[in-house]
Amino acid sequence: MKITRPTIVWLTVFAIAMGYLETAVVVYLRALYYPQGFRFPLCPISADIALTEFLREAATLIMLGGVGWLTGKTAVQRFAFFLYVFAVWDIFYYVFLYALLGWPQSLFTWDVLFLIPVTWVGPVLAPCVVAFTIILFTRALVWLNNNGHATRLPRLTVVLWLAGCLVVTGSFVYGYLAFVWQTHGLAALWMPGTQQPLFAEITQYVPTYYPWWVFMVGETLFLGGTAFFVKYNLPWPATPIRSPGRSWPHPATAETFAEEWESL
Repeated sequence: MKITRPTIVWLTVFAIAMGYLETAVVVYLRALYYPQGFRFPLCPISADIALTEFLREAATLIMLGGVGWLTGKTAVQRFAFFLYVFAVWDIFYYVFLYALLGWPQSLFTWDVLFLIPVTWVGPVLAPCVVAFTIILFTRALVWLNNNGHATRLPRLTVVLWLAGCLVVTGSFVYGYLAFVWQTHGLAALWMPGTQQPLFAEITQYVPTYYPWWVFMVGETLFLGGTAFFVKYNLPWPATPIRSPGRSWPHPATAETFAEEWESL
């Protein structure tokens, strides 16, 4: 079954609306905690507001995952559509922040990117690059699907993406965790249910260095996984060249990571 244009349009509209909703919440938070403009070091946030924000981020992921699940017809489509709305949501969050507050000043402006499970910090450009990579993957999946090709998720793609996710996430949390560990110990990290304010442990933390080389390693893994996904699902030549004594499985019969849950 083809993925129709209205499906992609409505996924995009939903993600943009969610992006605005995220922006609105951040505008209110910055009016409360940063009336002179957002900056590092971060202001401590009371425990009740911190828990609310933590749960709000978790609820956002559930909503984005829910719309992907309801829209996709296969497990791979559901996964791809979740990633797609997440990516569009992230990009338009910054678009609306700039429209409403004139922030960020540049793509290299530092921001708090996420709070789950610990605080992520990095330049705005980094998550935007990942978001555009996700959109590229979704575009490849739609093209394959609508041109009659398979859209199975090979194990190598999953391995490359998981590795890329760990590397990119590490680039976002390493500086923050290293600072906390050196100054207060990791036991000082804020966790849901504690009464200490969020960001109380980093009142002197001003990020100055981002390991772009680490990020690019992770981004390369993402792109490599996407490229292999496309290559794996394209039809093979009618008479492929075989090495003596070696058999080459066709994508239609090869085992994939998604085979166990394709029928969900």
